[in-house]
Amino acid sequence: MEAVWIISDLTTALRPTAIALGNFDGVHRGHQQVIQALAEAAESYLTVVAFDPHPQEFFTGQARTLLTPLAEKSQQLERLGVSQLVLLSFDQTLAALSPAEFVDQILVQQLAAKAISVGFNFRFGHQRAGNVEDLRAIAANYGIQVNVALPQLFEGERISSSAIRAALEQGDLQRANCLLGRAYTLVGEVGAGDRLGRTLGFPTANLRLPEQKFLPRTGVYAVRVTSDGLEQPQLGVMNIGYRPTVDGKKLVVEAHLLDWAGDLYGRTLTVALEQFLRPEQKFADLTALKAQIQQDCDRARMLPAAVGGGD
Repeated sequence: MEAVWIISDLTTALRPTAIALGNFDGVHRGHQQVIQALAEAAESYLTVVAFDPHPQEFFTGQARTLLTPLAEKSQQLERLGVSQLVLLSFDQTLAALSPAEFVDQILVQQLAAKAISVGFNFRFGHQRAGNVEDLRAIAANYGIQVNVALPQLFEGERISSSAIRAALEQGDLQRANCLLGRAYTLVGEVGAGDRLGRTLGFPTANLRLPEQKFLPRTGVYAVRVTSDGLEQPQLGVMNIGYRPTVDGKKLVVEAHLLDWAGDLYGRTLTVALEQFLRPEQKFADLTALKAQIQQDCDRARMLPAAVGGGD
């Protein structure tokens, strides 16, 4: 499968297009329905059109954390067969376009849209004036069919990025992963640490994450780690926190791989969070900490062959 083509210059876009419109942070099960509705679009490039920055970030001036920063979003879109990700620069000019102008100038003239898919609550145009029925009516003038995906529910709750964030903040990985349709992942490069884990007999890989990455509740997780440097996924234990036992002041994200030894420095790891084991806590001494880490590792070894929802 070819990598997703990521562009912000619309003149370089592959055309004609079948367009899924939205921000798709998380690329969760609801988003997947929007995208997969275009799978049968004939002779068109399957295209996700998103806004950069997020409109809320533009209007409030406050940076947003993301479930899927760009590299992760691209990876998930590739798995869904998306050909290209178009990042529309959200600025005052774009924000001022009326719904009709947005469809004509962006979707028709620049992207040659042949089909469009959106979520049921999609809004667009100046002051979010356009809704899905407006989009259908405007697109019909160009002979473009619009698919509106119905809300996807899990245990009576609408699947949304906000619901996933709330579950992650509570350490409810089972719920978060079911809403996503896969395990929540952290992707980053291994950097140098202070080697405390190695001193305790549990060497860890210190993960450098994108600044905008949304982090779940602090604590200890059972994880599954993949990398180009690993022949197969490895079970492990990840700590997200401040290491209060050694009076840590800086948040660290570090993973210990079970039954594996080697140098991961400089490599990019994808860490799938499978189970929340316990909150972060302060121990009386390093001996007590070491004993608890061993218990964490023993619990992580009990992970079944596959955990979490499928695509």
